[in-house]
Order: sequence, then structure tokens, then C-alpha cells
Amino acid sequence: MENNRNIPAGIGLFGAAGAAGRSIAAALRAAGLRYRAIGRSRQALEHAYGDDPHAEIALWNPHDPASVAAAATGLQTAVYLVGVPYDRFAMHPPLMRNTIAGLNAAGVERLILIGTVYPYGRPLHNPVTEAHPREPHTFKGRMRLEQEDLVLNAHGRHGLNTLVLRLPDFYGPNVERSFLHQVFEGAARGERAQMIGPIDAPHEFLFMPDLGPVVTALMRTTAAYGRVLHLAGAGTITPREVAARAYALAGREPKLMVAGKTMLRALGMFNPIMRELVEMHYLLTDPVVLNDSALQALIGPISKTSYDEGIRLSFVAATQGLKLRTPASV
Repeated sequence: MENNRNIPAGIGLFGAAGAAGRSIAAALRAAGLRYRAIGRSRQALEHAYGDDPHAEIALWNPHDPASVAAAATGLQTAVYLVGVPYDRFAMHPPLMRNTIAGLNAAGVERLILIGTVYPYGRPLHNPVTEAHPREPHTFKGRMRLEQEDLVLNAHGRHGLNTLVLRLPDFYGPNVERSFLHQVFEGAARGERAQMIGPIDAPHEFLFMPDLGPVVTALMRTTAAYGRVLHLAGAGTITPREVAARAYALAGREPKLMVAGKTMLRALGMFNPIMRELVEMHYLLTDPVVLNDSALQALIGPISKTSYDEGIRLSFVAATQGLKLRTPASV
């Protein structure tokens, strides 16, 4: 049988080392599809994908269109998952311009941007459909809006078809860039978990492993391109309820330290990331809840992990990670 690594990859995951990249890679692997994991750190890529015979690893410099083109050579579909530091959101539009230029030079046919709810600003109503006005009142929202517009305006040019898939906040096993991650770590350790409040408003979270099968389906759904689509979570839940369920799995009462907007401002005097969180605090008081009926009309019913199961799996992963980090007693 031919070695899978010798089969050219037709799908490229740009910014593959993060949680979204790992989710999509798992779905591609399950479907027997080859993919190219593209990032800036070979060490991170090797750690995530070095043992996967379906994966081809490639490095890129997203600031250089020629480097983008080199990383994209031979690809049919590009999935853009690139994150930037929370205090450097101005990087989003120029990085996307470079990426589109590189993809055009390489002759890539499809581009999927994994986006956020930031471009909407405060919701006028919930749930929010794709027809909701995009009226961001924050700098981060405006940067994400500009990024989205670059992708949407590139559709139909130079043979490139584009799609924006918006996600809510997310969580999952070992998803460290979720503000619920501290809850699972705290429950596993029996320690106090730091949370950002208020924590009693219904909120929507996507279980990150549910993303991969959806993106895999969209890669072969021609009618999805040239538009924006939503992927919603499994309903809503309050962050406090997430904490209660996680600590219950450990047989413990929740121990929480909740930082509200005033505390974030104070912490922001010393921590630039905390300072940046103040701007997006409205998402905790006026959360955006997504309607994904348009997506389901295109690809059919979507399997979504319940909060009970997602919390259990996230807690188990945190517990296993704690055991791996704890030296065995002699």
C-alpha cells in the first residue's frame, strides 16, 4: 500500500497548532483525508501532528505573501485559523491581505475563515442570524469586520471561492484559550478557579471537537461559498453552572474567584491582556447567541455534544493532564 505521506495534501490548515486546527485535523484524519498543517513553529506542529501519517508539516511567514504562496502550493482548500495576541488585533487585516495574495498566487480554489461574533457588536436580539447588522462598537470588532470583508470581497476573484464561518466562545479538552479552562483545572486540582464575571447570564459555548466535522462537510459544499454562516453551540448555559457541574464531577463544591469589569480595569494597569478584556466585557452582559439554521439547511443536522458530556470530557482531560504533570511518588 502506498505511504500516505507521499500523497499530496489538498487541504491546508493555516495556524494549525491551536485547538481549532486540532479539531479539524481529527475530522480529516477520521475521513481518511490528507492535510497540510501550516504554522510558524515546527516544534509545535511536530508535537501536534508529527505522529499522524495523514499530516504534512509546512512552515510559513504570514507577513510575507511569497511565503504564504510557498506554503499553499498544490492546495485546493485553505482553512484560516490564525490567532494574534489579544493586544495586537490590528494585525488581523494585513495578515489576511497577505494570505489572500499568497493563495491567489498559488492557485488555491477555496478559503474558509474561522471567525467570531465580534463584528456584530451588541446583539439587537437573540438568537442572531447571519442577517443581523454588523455594527461593532469595539476596536477588536472593527478589525475582525475588516478581516471578514477582505475574505468576502475576494470571493469570485482569481478563481478563489470564500466562506466565513462564525463561532461563539468555545471550550473542550485541553482548550487552554477558553475562559472556562480554569474551571476544569480548578476542579481537577481542588483549587479555586479564576473566572470573569458576571457568571449568571446564559452564554453559548461550542464544544471544540464538534467543529472539525462541520468544516470537513463545508469543504465539499459548493453552495456554502460566497457567504457567512454560523455554527452554534448546544444551547446556552451559565458559566456558574459549568463550574458547578465540573466541581461536582470531582466531588467538590465550586471554589471560584470572579473578576468583574472593575477588577479587570484594575488588573489591566499591570497586565495588558486583562486591560484588553475590558473592551469585550459586553459579551458577558449582552452575549451573542447564534442561530445556525442556514448551516444545517446546507449540510444537514449537526451533531453537537451536550454540555453534560462536554464538561465531563473536559474535566477528565484536565485530571489526566494533572496526573501527567505530577511526579510519581518514590
